[in-house]
Amino acid sequence: MKAEIKWSGEAKFVAHSGSGHEITMDGPPDHGGQNQGPRPMEMVLMGLGGCSSFDVMSILKKSRQNITNVNCQLEAKRADEVPSVFTDIHLHFVVSGHNLKEAHVKRAVELSADKYCSASIMLVKGGVNITHDYEIIEL
Repeated sequence: MKAEIKWSGEAKFVAHSGSGHEITMDGPPDHGGQNQGPRPMEMVLMGLGGCSSFDVMSILKKSRQNITNVNCQLEAKRADEVPSVFTDIHLHFVVSGHNLKEAHVKRAVELSADKYCSASIMLVKGGVNITHDYEIIEL
């Protein structure tokens, strides 16, 4: 896996992924940015949410659950001192579908957290306290 980050002036950077995508990251105005993209640490948080959501969706599909949507809401706390690393992250999954079995949803969230989500496991090994919960919306 490869990526390249190019400075675009002031506090803006453009990240190019090895798979051919790009995204702009920018700082807040009080740090010289123009707020034209997410902050780098927001990207880490979004990556965790994407990784975990992909796992939950995939596991539920393999379990033949009739899911229509997986939404992951994340909330993180950071250390007050520099480096301002994540200390705590909570992921709240909202899984929608038809005739969903709670045991399958619970298992999918747990498997993502404990076995499959590389981002989550890496952050936990780095000392971040990550918690999860879920709700099911029956359609």
